[in-house]
Amino acid sequence: MAREMYRRAVRRFLLLSSALAALSLIAPAPLRTQTAPPAPSTSAANSTVVELHIDGEIEPILADYLVREIEQANSEQATLILITINTPGGLDSSMREIIQSILRSRVPVVTYVYPTGSRAASAGFFILLSADVAAMSPGTETGAASPLIEIGGSPVQIDDTLRKKIVNDATAYLRSYTSKRDRNPELASTAVTDAKAFSDKEALDGKLVEIVTASKEDLLAQLNGRNIARFDGTKLTLAMPHPVVVARDMTGREKFLSRIVQPDVFFILLIIGVLGLYVEFTHPGAFAPGVFGAIALLLALYAMHMLPINLAGLLLIACAFVLFVLEAKFPTHGVLGVGGVISMVLGALFLIKSPLTGTGVSLWTALAVVIPFAVIVIILMRLVLRSRTWKVSTGREELVGEVGEVREPVGSGESMGSVFVHGELWRAAVRAGESIPAGARVRVSKVKGLTLEVELVESH
Repeated sequence: MAREMYRRAVRRFLLLSSALAALSLIAPAPLRTQTAPPAPSTSAANSTVVELHIDGEIEPILADYLVREIEQANSEQATLILITINTPGGLDSSMREIIQSILRSRVPVVTYVYPTGSRAASAGFFILLSADVAAMSPGTETGAASPLIEIGGSPVQIDDTLRKKIVNDATAYLRSYTSKRDRNPELASTAVTDAKAFSDKEALDGKLVEIVTASKEDLLAQLNGRNIARFDGTKLTLAMPHPVVVARDMTGREKFLSRIVQPDVFFILLIIGVLGLYVEFTHPGAFAPGVFGAIALLLALYAMHMLPINLAGLLLIACAFVLFVLEAKFPTHGVLGVGGVISMVLGALFLIKSPLTGTGVSLWTALAVVIPFAVIVIILMRLVLRSRTWKVSTGREELVGEVGEVREPVGSGESMGSVFVHGELWRAAVRAGESIPAGARVRVSKVKGLTLEVELVESH
């Protein structure tokens, strides 16, 4: 009974731990229903400016958001689309989706590196120059757009011919629209060929951007009445005496998916997934850890194909898990456990590392996740190993070792006797040549079907 109560307590603890882990993951990124922005005034004196944001690495979810909102702004016949940029770069495929949507837009598009201290590096440089008007805040930078080839999160060396093909393709793509935007394609190309970067003043003086201003309000004021050349060669005068800015953010689904692909959250999902399945395998029937673990692991696999995963990081994490299990099985006074913590922390730091963006799992996140993980794995494994020495407490096997009373004599020369054990009357047998009279105290040594083999309890 005590062991059964213990097992129930363990299951409740595991259920509570799994629920708290899930809540801690969801809490930083609550899904909020996106409310529709107030409809802009239809007065002729007002003009609608749809504001979009590039904040962080350029990846497929961000591209879907921008493409959808640009199309929506076109269908609503907005006056202007304003895209604020603060990005270290990102994927070439996502960058091209965004640029294609900007070039096809019937509504003029303005890109703006904002706020002060932001950057439009690498893929962000391409997007910045693709708009009808490019602007920067004071104290911002752009450029450094040389393409990189990465495998396993690390840049790889390629032969000169392949490198020239990649660089020439990127510069040709950049020139194809910067020349039609009346910008400086030769200077822009140096950001690709020489990885050159530009301050806001250098970009303005080099005719890469048209406006440098510290606020969105001043930017819109400067755009009012400005003549611009569209990508198709047509001329257009922007008329925005009283602009109404409508900010469009990501949907709840996009925010959730974009958070999943953040390195810290991906690492937490990976560890929760492994821990949940481990708990389910070591304590069958708990259910909740297995369910949460499977969901977390599937979400981690979804994020894995979008992130630059380093194989060395995964191997270090796997090595740490093995060390934790060995620490539980072979007491080493914490040597293997400490080694596992160091291995997993290093694995977390190596797990996601892009030389392009510099993002990865933070040290504090790694420590906050690894130490509880190590404690839980070691404790659970010790419980599993200890449970193997416990006496069976359910089924017929639990009768072995129990003491009972002989009700009918038991012996090889007499009819099969009976004993009263554990509140029940059982048929009993003894070894050949032995006999036990009625009223004697006996101990069960074996269970054979519905018959108990007993032996006499010595009295002192």
